Amino acid sequence: MRFSVWPSASYDWPVLLDLVAGAEKAGWDGVWLADHFMPNTESGTGDVQECMGLLAGLAAAVPRVRLGSLVLGNLYRHPAVVANQARTIDRISGGRFVLGMGAGWQVNEHAKFGIDLPRPGPLLRRFDEALQVIRALRDEERATVEGEFYTLTDAPMSPKAAGTMPILVGGGGEKVMPRIIARTADEWNVWGDPARFAHKSALITAACEAIGRDPGTVARSTQATIFLGPDGAARAAEANLRAPAIGGTVEQLIDIVGSYAEAGLDEFIVPSGPRPPQEAADLWGTFMEGILPNFR
Repeated sequence: MRFSVWPSASYDWPVLLDLVAGAEKAGWDGVWLADHFMPNTESGTGDVQECMGLLAGLAAAVPRVRLGSLVLGNLYRHPAVVANQARTIDRISGGRFVLGMGAGWQVNEHAKFGIDLPRPGPLLRRFDEALQVIRALRDEERATVEGEFYTLTDAPMSPKAAGTMPILVGGGGEKVMPRIIARTADEWNVWGDPARFAHKSALITAACEAIGRDPGTVARSTQATIFLGPDGAARAAEANLRAPAIGGTVEQLIDIVGSYAEAGLDEFIVPSGPRPPQEAADLWGTFMEGILPNFR
C-alpha cells in the first residue's frame, strides 16, 4: 500500500514547499493538492492558491514523490488545456504526475466565478466527454473528438508526457460514475471510512467486470478526516455523520488502516485539513513513525 499526504493549498508557497520536502525526505510516496479558488463556506473567505501552478512548482523542486491533483474541477478549464498543462507538469517532474479529475460540485465557487454548474445528467455527460478528450490527447498522435460538448480535429499534443500520466477519477456516485471510471480511469479516489470505501469499491469492480475489464487495473485510493488521540474514535464517530472520518490512538488507527488494506485499498492519503502547518507535520510524523511501518 502507498501512503501519501494532502497539504492545504492555503499554505504560503515557502511553507508548502518546506512541508512537502519534509514529507518526501521522511518517506511518503505521494503528494496531492485540491483544486479550488475559495473555501466551501458560507462566507467563502480564506486563502486558496491555484492547484496546477503549485504542482508545477513542486514538480521542479521536489525530486521523488508522485504528484497529483485531487481533483481538478472539469468545468474550470477546457480539457485540452488541462491535458497540455498536465503533460507539461509531468515532463517537469520526470514522469511523476497523476492527473486527478472530477465532474465539479462546489456551488459557491461556480456561482461567484460565473461558471455554469449543470444538473447531474449533463454534468456527468460533459465530464465523460472531457475524459475522452484527455485520453485521446495523451494516447494518440493526433486527437479527433466529435462530441456534444467538445470538438477536437486532428489535434496534436507534442511532446507527450514523460511518464504514463495516469488519469485518476474522483467520485462516489453509484449510478453513472462507476461506468465512467471503468471505461476511462487508471485510478479512482473516493472519501471514505473502511466500510464506505469497501462499498464504493465493489461498485467499481462490478462496473469493470460488466465491460470485461480486469478490476485490478484500476488503482484505488481514499482519505478521511483524521482525529488522533484517546478521544479520537469518539470525535470521528461524531464527524462521520457529516463526512468520512476515522480516529483513535495509534493502535486503533493501525487496525483501521488494516481494514482498508483488507478491502483492497492501494493508497491511503492523509489530509492536513484546516490544521496549521506544524500540526499537519506532526500528524504526518505520527503516521510515518507509528502506523506506516506496519504496512510497508
